[in-house]
Amino acid sequence: MVTFDDVRAAAVRIRPIAHRTPVLTSRLFDAEAGCKVLFKCENFQRGGAFKIRGAVNLIYSIPDAETHRGVVAFSSGNHAQAVAIAARGRNMKATVVMPIDAPKMKVEATAANGAEIVTFDRFTQDREQIARAIIERTNAVLVPPYDDERIMAGQGTAGLELLEDYPELDAIITPVGGGGLVSGCAIAARGLSPRIRVFGAEPENANDTVQSLRAGTRIEIPAPDTIADGLRSPSPGKLTFPVIQALVDDVVTVSEDEIRQAMRFLATRLKIMVEPSGAVPAAAVLFHKLPAGLGSVGVVLSGGNMDPAMLA
Repeated sequence: MVTFDDVRAAAVRIRPIAHRTPVLTSRLFDAEAGCKVLFKCENFQRGGAFKIRGAVNLIYSIPDAETHRGVVAFSSGNHAQAVAIAARGRNMKATVVMPIDAPKMKVEATAANGAEIVTFDRFTQDREQIARAIIERTNAVLVPPYDDERIMAGQGTAGLELLEDYPELDAIITPVGGGGLVSGCAIAARGLSPRIRVFGAEPENANDTVQSLRAGTRIEIPAPDTIADGLRSPSPGKLTFPVIQALVDDVVTVSEDEIRQAMRFLATRLKIMVEPSGAVPAAAVLFHKLPAGLGSVGVVLSGGNMDPAMLA
């Protein structure tokens, strides 16, 4: 089990690499949402998303004697970029398995940071099997996108920073894909403020975590079709799901149209670009998916990497 001390240790380890991202507010958003909302802007993070936190925490914990092995990851984009950046910082070779329909901007950014890219069809191929084959051939170190204690602790530093800056928050909400961010932030939140409520949000079309919570066990769904490309994990992680069960109050869902409307609001009113996955928790607050009576909510905008054509 990842502990609060693990999150604190991760914060120290990643400090030279990851940014301490700003928190923004909007009176117009507050008026629509009916509560005070504080946005943790991981769209301003290095690599454009929170993923650098976990990737650095894992890769920078690899002993110097093992860096020659290199690293392998699988990702639709943000984790891929983070692994490439972190590996380059340690002079390690990075190989990243990415779906052929991954956003072009994310693929190009990953390659620009020195990673070798191996593509696959997410509807017919298993990315983990491809990664395992590479590891068997090269003896590289796997850097999972979410199901690893060091990844979870690293991602939790986003929640740690937010609650260090605003300890009076009533609740915090993050997107939910595989569960690394929400589980890490839940551990940080409970460590700093036991009374705080913790929520996750996922697209209606990719509601594997909601289904899993209802069933009391991990449910796997077919490859989901959603604009939120970073939240297409077919099931919550083996390590993340028990933490979500224990520490997260609820996971809510939003529609594709609600995601688009939240993105539009953030772009036109706050003047910031947030990718669909990052806008999911903002949509949940904007469209009143959380329990009534919350006075203040911290929203983790997990990233801002998207093709301009899709933004248009």
